[in-house]
Amino acid sequence: MGKLLIVGTVAFDAIETPFGKTDKILGGAATFIGLAASNFEIDSAIVSVVGDDFPDHHLNLLSNRKIDISAIEIVEGGKTFFWKGKYMNDLNVRETLDTQLNVLADFNPVVPEAFNTSEILMLGNLHPNVQLSVIDQMDKKPALTILDTMNFWMDNTPEELAAVIKKVDVITINDEEARQLSGEYSLVNAAEKIHQMGPEYVVIKKGEHGALLFHKENIFFAPALPLREIFDPTGAGDTFAGGFAGFLAATEDYSFENMKNAVIHGSNLASFSVEKFGTERMENLDKEEINSRLKQFKDLTQFDIKLA
Repeated sequence: MGKLLIVGTVAFDAIETPFGKTDKILGGAATFIGLAASNFEIDSAIVSVVGDDFPDHHLNLLSNRKIDISAIEIVEGGKTFFWKGKYMNDLNVRETLDTQLNVLADFNPVVPEAFNTSEILMLGNLHPNVQLSVIDQMDKKPALTILDTMNFWMDNTPEELAAVIKKVDVITINDEEARQLSGEYSLVNAAEKIHQMGPEYVVIKKGEHGALLFHKENIFFAPALPLREIFDPTGAGDTFAGGFAGFLAATEDYSFENMKNAVIHGSNLASFSVEKFGTERMENLDKEEINSRLKQFKDLTQFDIKLA
């Protein structure tokens, strides 16, 4: 059983989609990553920051899932990071209506001693300098360092982002971000360019169209499971990352073949995340549901073929 250290936001979200809207609800990259990863037999911890406006029951939700929350800093008199967004009829398109950094603006992460030798370091979407700070605090190089980032950092902190990318083993980004980062339209060429920047593995998320895993000359594709209802895609990418990282931490096998399984497990958990607003669906998952849907993935992707 490996250790997984998660760095990212624990936050409030307010979301509007064609299917409804919410007031402030629990969100944040580290929250979704942690909840997804907690479905595996691992030790995990979150490094983040919140204000004293953050309810105890949200923290209890994480600790009850056996996630170490001792490194979630609570700033007295501070306000928690807040994001408000609206999704269009095409749920791949969203508009940011409000972003309030609040306590995140001055966040200086402190890695807990019990997790500074973690086998897997999962760097959720944050300022690259914060991600670098965490890398520098590790007592030994993790077996696998996974980076999630976005186009905001590509636009505003390209040099700092490049420094982080050099130090990671896996990068997970969506197709639009892969094209921007690489300057290549073809995702095959984009992955090759990104490999040259440092990561040995490149995962390109394509939302409702699945995910691609690249390693040298090897390519693996995992579909997204067709769903009857999609309410909120906000945490899907982070849930995918949490399932991916959690499975690898549990199996302690970082080969390309096992990463294929990790991509499927990540896709499987992400398919639950979108079925309710915020973290609601992820809070009540059980093993039977997860395994049943994994079987659907297997049925969806496996077939016999006869060559003429």
